[in-house]
Amino acid sequence: MLPHLTKIKGMALDLLFPRWCVGCGREGDFICPSCLNSLPKIMPPLCPKCGLPQSSANLCSSCLGWRAEIDGIRAPFRFDGVMRQAIHELKYRNLRALAGLLARLLNDYLLNDPIPSEVLVPVPLHPRRLRERGYNQSRLLAQELGKLAGLPVVDDYLVRQRHSLPQARTSNVGERRGNVADAFACRSRRLEGKQILLIDDVSTSGATLDACARALKQAGAASVWGLVLAREV
Repeated sequence: MLPHLTKIKGMALDLLFPRWCVGCGREGDFICPSCLNSLPKIMPPLCPKCGLPQSSANLCSSCLGWRAEIDGIRAPFRFDGVMRQAIHELKYRNLRALAGLLARLLNDYLLNDPIPSEVLVPVPLHPRRLRERGYNQSRLLAQELGKLAGLPVVDDYLVRQRHSLPQARTSNVGERRGNVADAFACRSRRLEGKQILLIDDVSTSGATLDACARALKQAGAASVWGLVLAREV
């Protein structure tokens, strides 16, 4: 009975507050079928570490000298076009309802390209930024993906202990890595031996995900991969 009531409630909300495509403005869903087909996909071959598309499956030049803790980063889409707009709406315009659709895209990716994972951990915000924004978009994505993938979500284990500039305000890879160095910590070792899948919205250099992976591995994680909606290319 409850699923039926939930469906009715959803239909009523759609009538009262119709959904509009963030790409073209067409009524129906947050991303219409036409805009879904136009999403800029990342296609192999990829750098096995950072997930950057390139001409071969070897480590890219940026990763050759990078002593990364993250086992790998994957993203279904480029941070461009309608995907850029969708992430902007989720992250800065309070369009939290978009998280469900975007999580389905992440789940579709995992079904086709599985990543070792036993538990989902969203990249945390510093408490100050969380108060400013009111929510963590990565946590929303992880919660919705957890329902679809049947994986537990642990969102109170990894914490951001140091406030830093948004990565978008840094100018190069070196600055980004320094900006998040030692910014994260784990509250305990209760995920020791687990295969962890970090969830975030966008990866630029991979510095934030790697800083998270470092904290998680120091607390005993067996492996740490990153899955994001989009990657800057």
